Amino acid sequence: MTTRCAVLGDPVEHSLSPVLHRAAYDALGLPDWSYDAVRVPGGTLAGFLDGLDESWRGLSLTMPLKRELLALAGERGWECHPRVHAAGGANTLVRAGGAWRADNTDLPGAAAAVRERYDAPPARVLVVGGGATAASVGLALCDLGATRVELLVRSVERAEETLATIRRHDSAPEVLAVESADRVSPADVLVSTVPADAQDPALIDRSGAALLFEALYDPWPTPLAAAAQRGGLAVVSGLDLLVHQAVLQVAQMTGSSVPVAVLRDAGERALLERAGRARS
Repeated sequence: MTTRCAVLGDPVEHSLSPVLHRAAYDALGLPDWSYDAVRVPGGTLAGFLDGLDESWRGLSLTMPLKRELLALAGERGWECHPRVHAAGGANTLVRAGGAWRADNTDLPGAAAAVRERYDAPPARVLVVGGGATAASVGLALCDLGATRVELLVRSVERAEETLATIRRHDSAPEVLAVESADRVSPADVLVSTVPADAQDPALIDRSGAALLFEALYDPWPTPLAAAAQRGGLAVVSGLDLLVHQAVLQVAQMTGSSVPVAVLRDAGERALLERAGRARS
């Protein structure tokens, strides 16, 4: 019997997760494991899960399902890793002993991605955007020692949930939000969680950051990433985040570990193929 896993979300067709997880299965010698992308709109997660048979082992979740899964896990009494509640959402669901267990591998994945590229203390952080990704990366940087996290958002009111999530970190960081790029403070790390067409490359110079954490991986480079590379900054890409959190998911789903390089190489090849198709 095939052991089945998948990434769920809406939209989900663009996801690189199937490429990464399938590369891991090949490296681990698991020919009877499958991993697909499945569109699951918001509000329908419970019904989808109720329709799964015993062949399903693990699920990765992307927007808009991360916070929905947290609420569902609470309703059904599923085991949750403590960082699920800390982050206010879950991106991983694994069946163990007949029951589901929820986790959030974005937090440790983001921390590992930062440490791979940058070893200085990220004391001051500027995050562009106020959604779930902003919360996860902000918390990961607090784990690494951030003491001040500032969010640049269109609406402070709409970002309140993310602000509250980061404020609950055990280190009790200073957390605030501004609605104008003219009001941002100097930062060690600049994090972008917004679409490429909403980015302001001038933030690279305005923030004075030494590291850019760009949550996107396609298109690449984004305007911010291109400006950071021209300025000689260290850059963590969305692919770095994706491969590090996926390595943790693979370990939970299969019980075996796979090198980060295996997944990164597969992801880079897939992105090059996408770029080639777009040009043709």
